[in-house]
Amino acid sequence: MKTALLVIDMQNDYLWENRKKPFSYDTACLTASVNELIHRHRLVVYIRHIIQNLPTNRLLFGYSIAGTEGAELYGGLDIVSDHCFDKYFGDAFTNRHLREFLEKQGVETVHLCGLDECGCVAATALGAVKRGMKAVILRKGTATVLPAAKVSRAREKLRRAGVQWSDDV
Repeated sequence: MKTALLVIDMQNDYLWENRKKPFSYDTACLTASVNELIHRHRLVVYIRHIIQNLPTNRLLFGYSIAGTEGAELYGGLDIVSDHCFDKYFGDAFTNRHLREFLEKQGVETVHLCGLDECGCVAATALGAVKRGMKAVILRKGTATVLPAAKVSRAREKLRRAGVQWSDDV
């Protein structure tokens, strides 16, 4: 059973010093954990969340805007492959090229890490399960900014769908 590590949304706008206040992740700890996971996997795929560069999106969101430095992968992230796919929705599996790439590689299981556990990581895990793949969220390399009650509800929904968690790989 071939496994791929999907590194989700580890981008400047969420991790660098001048990020927006809602993104209060512990950058140093999270990046160190994700980098450790990267070096434990043979097949590593990077996923970037991209929002169209339109005036309304710049005003409404102000992050992950296509063509900006903030939308690029975080500088402290170890890059070990050129497998990088953009997504415009939470679920990375909405990108046909990612699906085709993983299928061509024979991937049956995806390990997921990155941001945010209850956002794009969760959506991508559900997308994998929906497509018949096994999805495992790696606790060590995943973070969230949501309150505990929302995290608990999100995890229960994921559990019911068949998503698993692991403390180690």
